[in-house]
Amino acid sequence: MPAIPTRDRINSETPEAAPMPLRRPSYIRVRAPSGETYEWLQSLMRKKSLHTVCEEAGCPNMGECWGEGTATFMILGNICTRSCGFCAVATGRPDPVDWDEPQRVAEAIHLMSVKHAVITSVDRDELQDGGSIIWANTIKAVRALNPETTLETLIPDFRGQWDNLQRIIDVAPEVVSHNLETVERLTRKVRIQAKFHRSLEVIRRLKDGGMRTKSGIMLGLGETREEVLEAMQALADNGLDVLTLGQYLQPSTKHLPVVRFVHPDEFAELRERGYEMGLDFVESGPLVRSSYHSEKHVIPGYGRNA
Repeated sequence: MPAIPTRDRINSETPEAAPMPLRRPSYIRVRAPSGETYEWLQSLMRKKSLHTVCEEAGCPNMGECWGEGTATFMILGNICTRSCGFCAVATGRPDPVDWDEPQRVAEAIHLMSVKHAVITSVDRDELQDGGSIIWANTIKAVRALNPETTLETLIPDFRGQWDNLQRIIDVAPEVVSHNLETVERLTRKVRIQAKFHRSLEVIRRLKDGGMRTKSGIMLGLGETREEVLEAMQALADNGLDVLTLGQYLQPSTKHLPVVRFVHPDEFAELRERGYEMGLDFVESGPLVRSSYHSEKHVIPGYGRNA
């Protein structure tokens, strides 16, 4: 049966009449992506039949990152089995697993000559392995063709099936990231099929497995400052190394609205609080996204000394 994608993320907790969208402040605005390197990367992705979360999620940093020759690969297709209220990636019935995809990702990274690559995926909850076999195969293929390239992997929670998570630990990418996304109170609304404490357990199990751990939280969805600090502390208590904090931006009128725009000074204050909690690297700012400047996140102690 063909895939049935949809971008309708409205859930029962979303108000029927959404408020008028807030006007973006000047520090949120970015340039539209363009340039020779951007066009070359776009062409390469199409030739290799690959997807990037940069495009699918409408990342505001795509012009900057692609202009520097870096992109975040999204494996296991571009249709997700989950329907998070914040995410622009299409929801529906995914296509069958493409077992040749790991090699194409490895070849694209080789052609790009990148020293650090970021890979993420959609959720594939319909698969018994949650996509973890393709994940492990991709990491192995990238390393075989690009032995000097470091890797960050932004993984799902695999529905708490810890044998699937172990496949990631066994191939040991340099950084393993799993995003908490929001505070505990808003998790059911923002990440409908996810669980706050399950995500914390993912981080703890990764740390216990010897991984350098990373997570991200979006601000501006209606959380309080105290709730953000509690979520940050919970991540630190479960062994987090690297934290990213960024402003949530509404992808479309069918997604959750922005409740407020967080000022850069508040992001700066949260960065310092993160270091006080013992985190090793805190990337905090309005346009920060999970893979923004991720090449720096590999290096222990870099954030504190920057």
